[in-house]
Amino acid sequence: MSAKRKTNPDLELAQDIAEYYADPLGFVIYAFPWDTEKSIQMVELKEPWASRFNCTYGPDEWACKFLDDLGEQIAERGFDGFTAVDPILMAAASGHGIGKSTICAWLIMFIMSTRPFAKGIVTANTSDQLKTKTWAELGKWWRMSITRHWFDYNSGRGSMSLSHREHKETWRVDAQTCREENSESFAGLHAANSTPFYIFDEASAVPDKIYEVAEGGTTDGEPMWFVFGNPTRNTGRFRECFRKFRHRWKTLRVDSRDVAITNKDRLQGWIDDYGIDSDFVKIRVKGEFPSASSKQFIAEVDVDAAFGKHLREPQYSFAPVVIGVDPAWTGDDEFVIYKRQGLYSEMLGKYEKNDNDIEMAQIIARFETEHKASIVNVDLGYGTGIVSAGTTMGRSWNLISFAGKSSDMGCVNKRAEMWKDMRDWLKGGGAIPPDDVMRTDLTGPETVPKLDGKIQLESKEDMKRRGIPSPNRADALALTFAMPVLDDSFSEANHAEHDFDPYA
Repeated sequence: MSAKRKTNPDLELAQDIAEYYADPLGFVIYAFPWDTEKSIQMVELKEPWASRFNCTYGPDEWACKFLDDLGEQIAERGFDGFTAVDPILMAAASGHGIGKSTICAWLIMFIMSTRPFAKGIVTANTSDQLKTKTWAELGKWWRMSITRHWFDYNSGRGSMSLSHREHKETWRVDAQTCREENSESFAGLHAANSTPFYIFDEASAVPDKIYEVAEGGTTDGEPMWFVFGNPTRNTGRFRECFRKFRHRWKTLRVDSRDVAITNKDRLQGWIDDYGIDSDFVKIRVKGEFPSASSKQFIAEVDVDAAFGKHLREPQYSFAPVVIGVDPAWTGDDEFVIYKRQGLYSEMLGKYEKNDNDIEMAQIIARFETEHKASIVNVDLGYGTGIVSAGTTMGRSWNLISFAGKSSDMGCVNKRAEMWKDMRDWLKGGGAIPPDDVMRTDLTGPETVPKLDGKIQLESKEDMKRRGIPSPNRADALALTFAMPVLDDSFSEANHAEHDFDPYA
C-alpha cells in the first residue's frame, strides 16, 4: 500500500500565482474575494472580462483596460531574469473618485506577489495623502489578499513598508515622502534580476526633481513606473508624460463620468455650477489638463495658439527689430538671445553658461548688425560687463533690471510688467517657434497673491524649489518688451563701421 502523497498548499499557491506573471488583471481577480467580501465596492465585471474569468464582480472598466495593457507590455518585453529590458512607463490622468489609490494597491500586490525580490518605492503629493489614503488603501487590500501571509505590512509614520517575511531587506516596497530634500531615496533600487518599480499617486504635484532621480532607477532588470493624478498643473513632469515624453509613456485619460463607482450627481453639480468647459470641470471631472493652472500666469491655450504659428514676412517686416539677452554665468541656466519683430519671434542663439563678456558681446553685436535691430535689452543680473564691452565697440545697449520699478501701476516690478506685456502679445497673435523648452518656460511661472492686487511673479529660486527650471528663453523674449520702440529708432550710426573691429 503506497503512502499518501503530502501536499504543500503554499507551494501550490506559489505555482498558481506564477501563472499570472504577465496577467495583472488575472491576478487581481484571483487574489481578492470579489464575490464574498462585503467591504469591496461591488462593480459588475463587463464583457469580455466577465466571461474570461467567470466572475460577477471585479475592477471597473478603465482599470481592466489599464491592467491588460500592462500585461501586454510585460509579455512583449519577455524579461529573462538577467538581461535588462525597456522600462514600462504608464501614466493616467483622471477626474475625482475613480479609485487611483486602489489601483496603486493592486499594482503593489501584483508585483510583490509575482516577482521574487522585487523592490519598489511609492510616493504621493503630501505625507497625509501617502499615509491616510495611498498606504491605507494598500493595507486594506493586503489584508484581503490570498498572498497576505507572505508579507509584513507596516504603517507607522516613517516606517511604511511591505516586505517579504523571509527576505525583508531584498524583497520589499517602501513609502517615501516626495520632498526634494528626500530625492536621493528614489535613486536606483538595485533589483537587476527582478523588477524595480515606482508608483506616484497624485503625481501632478510631485516635484520634478523626484522624477529626475527616479529616472535613473529604471535602467536595470524589468523596471516599471506608474503615475496617477488629477491633471492640476500645466507644467512639470506629470504633464510632460502626456506631451513632451508621450512617445515613451503609455498614457490614459479617465473621465469620472464613465466610472461606475463615482458620484454622478456630484459630478453633474460641478458641471452645472462651473460649466463643462471650465478648468474646474476639466481637472475634476474630465481628467483633462487645464487651460491655466490656478496660479499660472500665462495660459496654456495662449501658448498653444502661438506655438509654431506661421507668419508671412509682410505681416511683420515693417516692425522694428528688438533683441533681448538673458545671460547666464553659473549653474544649468542657458545664455539666450531672442529676437522679436512685431508678432514674429525667433531664438537667435542659446549657449551654455559663459562669463566671457567680450566673446558674448561680439556675438550680440553680430546679431544686432545682421538683423538691423533698433534696440538691444540685456538683463542687469549678469549683463553689466557685456554692456560695457558693447560700449567699447560703439554699441548702445540697455541694461534692464528685473527688480526695477514698473511703469505699469498694476505690476510690482519690471519683470512682472515685461511678462504681462508678453502675455498680451501672445493673446494678440504673437508667434513663437515650435520649441518645447520655450513652451515650458512660458507656462512655468506662477503668480504670488498680493493684497493690493498687483501682479507679482514667483522668483526663479521658488520655481526651482518646485522643480521647474529657470525660464531663460521666456525671460529673453520678455526683455524685448522692456522699453517702447519707435519705428525709426534704428540708428545707422550705431551699426556703422568703427575703427575698433570686435572680430579682430
